[in-house]
Amino acid sequence: MREGIHPEYHQAKVTCNCGNEFVTGSTKKEIHVEICSKCHSFYTGQQKAAAARGAIDKFNRKYGLNQNN
Repeated sequence: MREGIHPEYHQAKVTCNCGNEFVTGSTKKEIHVEICSKCHSFYTGQQKAAAARGAIDKFNRKYGLNQNN
């Protein structure tokens, strides 16, 4: 490796909008993200529930059903 051309490597603190924080390696000292594994629907298991709700809503709209009945 050539000397002086590589960025400094730091232990970076990653902060998510949901409040979750963790440490990783990066060339930046702090990283702010909008979504992480603690709040993403794929990792929390909410993805299937959201897909099912969407299918139910689509069915109700298609056949003109009202959920309040």
